[in-house]
Amino acid sequence: MFQPAEGPGNPSDWPGYVGELDRARKATGAGLAVTTGFATISGARCVLIGFEFAFFGGSMGTAEGAMITRAFTAAIGDRVPVVCVAASGGARMQEGTSALVQMQAVAAAIAAARRAGIPFAAVAGDPTTGGVWSSLVAAADVVMAIDGARLSFSGSRTRPTGADPAAADYHAIGKWQHGFADVLGSVAEIRNELGTFLTLLSPRSRVGSRGFSLAGTSQPALSGSQQVMAARRPGRPTADRWLAGFGMRFEIQGDRAGGADAGLRCGFGSHHGQTFGYIAQLGKPTAAAGYRTAIRLIGLAERFDCPILTLIDTPGAASEPGDEADGIGTAIAELLIAVASCTVPITSVVIGDGVSGGAIALCSPGDSWIAPDGYLAVAAPELAASILKRNFADVAVIADLLRLTPADLIARGIVRGVVTPPPPDPRS
Repeated sequence: MFQPAEGPGNPSDWPGYVGELDRARKATGAGLAVTTGFATISGARCVLIGFEFAFFGGSMGTAEGAMITRAFTAAIGDRVPVVCVAASGGARMQEGTSALVQMQAVAAAIAAARRAGIPFAAVAGDPTTGGVWSSLVAAADVVMAIDGARLSFSGSRTRPTGADPAAADYHAIGKWQHGFADVLGSVAEIRNELGTFLTLLSPRSRVGSRGFSLAGTSQPALSGSQQVMAARRPGRPTADRWLAGFGMRFEIQGDRAGGADAGLRCGFGSHHGQTFGYIAQLGKPTAAAGYRTAIRLIGLAERFDCPILTLIDTPGAASEPGDEADGIGTAIAELLIAVASCTVPITSVVIGDGVSGGAIALCSPGDSWIAPDGYLAVAAPELAASILKRNFADVAVIADLLRLTPADLIARGIVRGVVTPPPPDPRS
């Protein structure tokens, strides 16, 4: 246990607080609302921060803040991940502003861990609210929420009059739906996900950022329209088949800005003993939340020194009025910059439709490849015909003029070569 220099005091001279602390200790057998120490989860060593809700509602006072800070310091020193299992009502009222500023202390500890490349996973139990949610749990690299848990910044007694306490927005399901939690599940499910996360991303198991190795192959020459038809044919290898080569995977979800995109998958996986980040489009228009989630994955991969594989397969960026309101153009622009400035290797494969800025935003500028069923174009041939005010009968001619086939792209140095898809998983 990483004990603070001093135990809990009474910084606000709250009447009777010292006696309340003594009664809480006797009732719970705990000295504080937080317990910390080294632990092993699924064979991976970590620093564990656990909350005791029966001790003042798991609230964070000055002593708890000091314990949490020391736990992060110990994790940095030992080069192990941090795991927080929370159940808390927030900052402790009896310690006043002294408890409130522990949010700043915790934030500084997390910032130090980020600079050191230390992974931080938080499990949000029932309830997780107030300052503990908004300074500790919500700041984790990955957030895993117990299904059914009350999970919100505003506690049950601080919400507006008439607010529905059963609203999804005050619960784990709402946080997951809006991209603020990566995993929603039972205790057993989260335990398994946590083990995978720690196994993949522990600093002791990562082996550095050498790039994803691909080898080119040959392919019969197709016309532009034939290439587009190949990309759209039912049964061609999709992202699921490409990702099946990762022996172990952990997925993140959500952009941490209120959105999640079911048409894109991001996460970490193991391939030939090395941990990689991956970003995979699933053949659907990609929303702004998807591009922002991709930016989030790139940031995590840089922090953990993991190379990245991107799989491009989209008919284009989402283009409904709501997508414009959600900042689709800005999200693409920021992703282009994130890819251009990324400090770990990014390897890309166009595995299907590769249309317009919605696709190029995920392409590595210097290490892009293409599958036999892929194409990369400034616009889909049908849309190009419309833009150019040409007849539908001209679509095949325009497909050739777009120079979108693997041979065309290789000749112009846009992609490095053609990559054969991985074989089907014999277990499927």
